[in-house]
Amino acid sequence: MVRRYGQLNVALLFSGDVVALGLSWIVSYLLRFRLEIIPVTRGFPPVSDYLVLLPFVWLAWVMAARLTHLYWFRVGLKSTVEIGRLTRTMAWTVLMIIALTFFYREKSYSRIMVVFFMVMGPVFLFLCRRITWSIIRRLRRRGVDMRRILVVGTSPLARQTASQLEAYRFLGFQVAGHISDKREAGELAGDMNVLGRLPDVREVVEREEIHEVYVVLPADRLKEQSDLLDTLADSSVDLRVVPDLVGRMSLNAGIEELNGLPVILLSQTPLLGWNRIVKRMMDIVCGLVALLVFSPLMALIAVLVKLSSRGPVFYAQERMGLDGVKFEMFKFRSMRVDAETESGAVWASPEDDRRTGLGVLLRKTSLDELPQLFNVLKGDMSLVGPRPERPVFVDNFRQSVPGYMLRHKMKSGMTGWAQVNGWRGDTSIDKRIEYDLYYIENWSLALDIKIMWLTVWKGFLSQNAY
Repeated sequence: MVRRYGQLNVALLFSGDVVALGLSWIVSYLLRFRLEIIPVTRGFPPVSDYLVLLPFVWLAWVMAARLTHLYWFRVGLKSTVEIGRLTRTMAWTVLMIIALTFFYREKSYSRIMVVFFMVMGPVFLFLCRRITWSIIRRLRRRGVDMRRILVVGTSPLARQTASQLEAYRFLGFQVAGHISDKREAGELAGDMNVLGRLPDVREVVEREEIHEVYVVLPADRLKEQSDLLDTLADSSVDLRVVPDLVGRMSLNAGIEELNGLPVILLSQTPLLGWNRIVKRMMDIVCGLVALLVFSPLMALIAVLVKLSSRGPVFYAQERMGLDGVKFEMFKFRSMRVDAETESGAVWASPEDDRRTGLGVLLRKTSLDELPQLFNVLKGDMSLVGPRPERPVFVDNFRQSVPGYMLRHKMKSGMTGWAQVNGWRGDTSIDKRIEYDLYYIENWSLALDIKIMWLTVWKGFLSQNAY
């Protein structure tokens, strides 16, 4: 949900930014020419030469802020997100300053000072914004510049919408009350401030001096929703619709635009664009390093497998990976050649007599999984991700475990968040799914590195591997 700041936010935040930029500019001058952190070789220019540039610095900031939409915000804006936005705006501002000073030949301006400004700017901006937000919160508590909001609906989703709006009251949101969508008059009771029924919406908007209306009606009330929107079409209130799809939103849900057409994303992989490229690059680099490190051990295991039992060294088994695509996963053979002739596809058990003598050790230490490094380099798998399952097991799990197929929104991995937390092998499938979905929703390169480190730190032994 994206909207402009209220007038109070714009005025105070912009004023604070102007002060922060001015202080940063002056401090950068002092660091360069008074403290001489880096020795000055061409004399000390008067401060007036740099103060003349300050209005252009502010103008460049305004232009950069328009490029980065700095004075737009997303409800629930975190400090880390705000720092990122301020830094990007600062980078554009510095580029404009460099362009001006490069082409302006009457005076020579210090590029080192501009570097100081680029470093000090985000620091001062963030500190000033903390003070500004504190002032804004105090004013909001006194009811200054509030946007009165009417929520149409009394469903759990409508309650959640009102609760979220009230949680960000410091942004100027004030929920005046609800319009009941119940058909029976006796259903109006409850702890909500019900201001009227659907036919009364226009009267309530005018009486309560409403600025925004959030329409939160069930999916089966589309006709009533359409009538309500028609009723308010010629009013001055801002209209917003919260679709009754929250229950169906799962992994990385959001909204995107298709040539002006809003599209609601119910679930999607986090590996889009640059993320996909970076993760693949890490798989290739780390996969090659791991293959180089483990190649002597893999060669020894291959010889031992060949000598210890009849059959091939490697075993290829069909698994299901990203987007439900099947692939052949490689392992060192740890069972007899005819292991599934009588039993069919079953989970391995603690006393499984299908295993070879060497296979017991390989499976317990997970060394039978090392050939999957070739799957990683091929692109079938990743170093980190949900462990792939056999299609026959997938068909069973997808019918009994809600959300099971969502784990295929991420490429399968040699190790994963569930595995380093002890959920591997014949353990609770519900817990494994819980951990897999957590990994996909919170994916980052840092999390991948953490999982790889935990895999090495905890070792390859597992009590659930047999």
